[in-house]
Amino acid sequence: MKKIIIPLVAVLMCSCGIYKSYQRPEVETDGLYGPGVETTDTTTLGNLPWREVFTDPKLQALIEEGLANNTDLQSAQLRVEEAEATLKSARLSFLPSFNLAPQGGVSSFDNSKASWTYNVPITASWEIDIFSRLRNAKLQAKALYAQSEEYRRAVQTQLIAGIANYYYTLLMLDEQYAITSETAENWRESVETMRAMKEAGMTTEAAVAQSEATYYSVVNSLRDLEQSLRQTENAFSVLLGSAARTIDRGSLREQTIPEALAVGVPVQMLSNRPDVRASENSLMAAYYATAAARSALYPQLTLSGTLGWTNSAGSIVVNPGKLLLNAAGQLLQPIFNAGAARAQVKIAKAQQEEALLAYEQSLLNAGQEVNDALTQCQTARSKKEFRELQIASLERAVESTALLMEHGTSTYLEVLTAQQGLLSARLTQVTDRFDELQGFVNLYQALGGGRETTQQQQGGDEAQ
Repeated sequence: MKKIIIPLVAVLMCSCGIYKSYQRPEVETDGLYGPGVETTDTTTLGNLPWREVFTDPKLQALIEEGLANNTDLQSAQLRVEEAEATLKSARLSFLPSFNLAPQGGVSSFDNSKASWTYNVPITASWEIDIFSRLRNAKLQAKALYAQSEEYRRAVQTQLIAGIANYYYTLLMLDEQYAITSETAENWRESVETMRAMKEAGMTTEAAVAQSEATYYSVVNSLRDLEQSLRQTENAFSVLLGSAARTIDRGSLREQTIPEALAVGVPVQMLSNRPDVRASENSLMAAYYATAAARSALYPQLTLSGTLGWTNSAGSIVVNPGKLLLNAAGQLLQPIFNAGAARAQVKIAKAQQEEALLAYEQSLLNAGQEVNDALTQCQTARSKKEFRELQIASLERAVESTALLMEHGTSTYLEVLTAQQGLLSARLTQVTDRFDELQGFVNLYQALGGGRETTQQQQGGDEAQ
């Protein structure tokens, strides 16, 4: 009879999916990056340690400072420690629990001599995980621990990208400030020239007023840039976890990024992007939560026992005390609360479906971010040659109109238009360079960059 019952129980448990391990759902990754994006299986930006991507020593020092002091990253690390403690608790639930419960009392009847009784038992309780309730709870806790670790990595990736973007923003503002300062000095000299020409009767008061107004406008632009620089440094300092200060930095022209921007295949991104991995770990936790809820429909077997010393033997008191020993087993099968347990299974299944949809959406979001960043970087690069030609043409226009005005064949309005066009083009050239750097940073983040080293990443995965 036993030979028949045991296989039947095993088949029943397997058919219920209690012991079935999580399997990654099949997802379609073809065309995830969008049309026109070539994919390769070579090393991508996301596989490189951040020190190999951001080679500016001053930027590296700022990244290290942010990793050490940023409060968001520290909070994420605390979440990891909380999840690790929860996982440890789930693992310990497989072991028996022991408790010391000493008791004592005194009693007297009708002024008789008081009698003392005591009971010093050690109680033990051990749940036999025959239907994998504890196992599923442990696997759920393990998935949640992995999710918290990926969340920390996502915060770290975002932090490194944020520091790089702030750094490049400061370099862009520095360059724009230098160009505007140079232009303001040139226009100050132009105002003096216009005043001299007016005294010589070579121009009008209107032309002088226009030159002065333009000069004042450029000076105000300098003040706006100074404000932007200060506000950016303040926000940057907060991100670094420090009080507002002047940020030590290099120059925009010193920055270099790779010419080739390999994005890898979509499957690689699944193993790189911490937010995608966190989303899948959330799905895994929901899967095991469903299995744990399903386990609650089946009997729960608990062994318990007591070992101790007592002098209370029912209606009499014996001294010295005697050894107390008992053992029992309990099989608990839900009957009247089975409806509630089945409802919990339905809730867990719905939450699992929600987690699956969130996982699929995280893949779509990741593909969009890769395409957006790659497009931003490539578009900025494509403007470089034509922007240089535009600036060269405007420089000739400024020189030519200035000479023509000196000979009275051109108006100051033409000179002013050429100078304003040149200033705008030079500032836009700086913005193009910043867009290229920012697109590079965004692409690095979108591909799951931000780790210390690939070996450390693999070591962390094996530890889990």
